[in-house]
Amino acid sequence: MLFCLSRSAHRGLPERGSNLLDFAAAGHARAELIDSDAARFPESLKYKTYFAYDWEDNKFIIYLADGRDGMSSYPQVRNYYILTKDKAKADALIVAAGKWSSEVQEEVWVFDQGNWQKSSELFRSIMQSSWDNVILDKEMKNAIIGDHLTFFTPLYYGPPGNGKTISIKATMKMLWELEKPVITLYVRSLASYGGPEYSIQSIFQKARQLAPCYLVFEDLDTLISPSVRSYFLNEVDGLRSNDGIFMIGSTNHIDQLDPGISKRPSRFDRKYLFPDPDFKQRVAYCQFWQHKLASNKEIDFPDSLCAAIANITEDFSFAYMQEAFAKDEDARSTASMGGLTITEDVGDGWVEIVVGDGELDGLVLWVEIKRQIEILRDGMNEEGA
Repeated sequence: MLFCLSRSAHRGLPERGSNLLDFAAAGHARAELIDSDAARFPESLKYKTYFAYDWEDNKFIIYLADGRDGMSSYPQVRNYYILTKDKAKADALIVAAGKWSSEVQEEVWVFDQGNWQKSSELFRSIMQSSWDNVILDKEMKNAIIGDHLTFFTPLYYGPPGNGKTISIKATMKMLWELEKPVITLYVRSLASYGGPEYSIQSIFQKARQLAPCYLVFEDLDTLISPSVRSYFLNEVDGLRSNDGIFMIGSTNHIDQLDPGISKRPSRFDRKYLFPDPDFKQRVAYCQFWQHKLASNKEIDFPDSLCAAIANITEDFSFAYMQEAFAKDEDARSTASMGGLTITEDVGDGWVEIVVGDGELDGLVLWVEIKRQIEILRDGMNEEGA
């Protein structure tokens, strides 16, 4: 007998809804490839394999075929077919696999290209984040954390590279580590076969299903175009309940965001500006790197160097400061760290010994990072020209 979850509705079980092979790969069943000889199947089936499938001492033959079988054109074309004598046991397998597919195990739900997918890679990145590594005004940081724990809906805005993304990741981790974990749904794009309207509908449908959840829209100004703005707003504050959906939005260009999104309190309760860091915050960021490099005994990084670097990085974002330190690490990997001077190629086969009169000018770290900052500032000036 060949069947799926509902004989009257479908003759195939969409792979996306209950992925039987992933269910087996996770250790809940065993699947062994039997045959994939294309000559055995009709030409209309572009992809077809079948497996011996063992679940809780129940044995099945599972066919996985790329064929619509009378179903709609979108979105799913790969379907499972279960061959068995016991429909009840197959139904139980489908329910178990479907429940497992809807749950996350150290993963994050990511919406991209019209589909929800689980990302363990993003989860691992989130687990490396911490509010301790987020350099913000203390009162602002405490307010943000408080909003997140009380499910206010914030909007982050400001120039790129100043902590919006890392704050979102730190929040993801904080919510996951609660006594009752709150999962994250991350929206990467609205592009899909059904258009952005279909994507918005699918996103909020999933969020309502999994609430309480953390629904993340980064770069709102590019995600929500004028053509879908009203559709998005209807989902946000329409008739359907969004209880338990903790929505966060971010943008680098709040001036390009529709006022209906950015200025109406019922949509985003709090707004936080992430500006370029001031002198005190730049010093704090240098101290972060000082601590990070402390285990390297070859690097001399005195406290006075933090203020010196902060003094020459005015108008730098945190991202630009990070780039300066990262490039400096690369440069220092080729320089001698034992002496107090380094050389610089000045052309025509000549090299110059770089020295200075100040206390810091003998430090390789200071000389190299000044060089990287100068390069980055030249690039900033060219972009602004």
